Amino acid sequence: MMQREPRRACEVLEVDVDGTAGLSAALVAAVSGACDRAEDHQAALVVLRTRGGGGTPGASVPDIALLTKWESVLRRLERLPAASVAAMWGPCAGVALDAALAADYRIAHPTVELVPCVAAGEVWPGMALYRMSRLSQRAVMRRAVLFGEPVGAQQALAAGLVDEVAQEPAADPGRLVGRLSGVWGPDLAIRRELLQSSGAEFEAALGGHLAACDRVLRRRTDGA
Repeated sequence: MMQREPRRACEVLEVDVDGTAGLSAALVAAVSGACDRAEDHQAALVVLRTRGGGGTPGASVPDIALLTKWESVLRRLERLPAASVAAMWGPCAGVALDAALAADYRIAHPTVELVPCVAAGEVWPGMALYRMSRLSQRAVMRRAVLFGEPVGAQQALAAGLVDEVAQEPAADPGRLVGRLSGVWGPDLAIRRELLQSSGAEFEAALGGHLAACDRVLRRRTDGA
């Protein structure tokens, strides 16, 4: 009988993802560091504390290279041997929305709104749109993806975009360790793959996303 690989720790790692701060090398490094520890079996759970965002999407993105690194680390997050949880507060946009949608489990405060970024009359073509559409096909998602309409906490719960609505989303994350860590390592990765699209489909969506973001950033530079 095949034996499950032993865990070396039951640590809960927490990473703050502030959408108002925008994308930065420091944020990429913070999430990447959490992934490193989880991949080394030093953590049983990764908790992403997400909040904030809005304003002008892409304003803090210096180049497509950083955006590519961000999507790469989110893809790692989606493939970790440990489970990940997003604890969500208030408006959740930009990198906060990106990170929350990449998690395995989402707990939203009642005031949460999932806000696709809109600027100059156009929806920012982020991979959050891809993940939202994969998670739910409800009409509320069509309006969010096409027109940037915010999705409230209860709407998100009904649409399957969040798993819980709670007054204290990050309270006692240890309670989730036993619940979410029953499947570990390769077993967890296999189950995720059954739920997600094929790698080829994801890569095609990622390529389109980066090309669209590059066009938006070029238009802003040319119009500055």
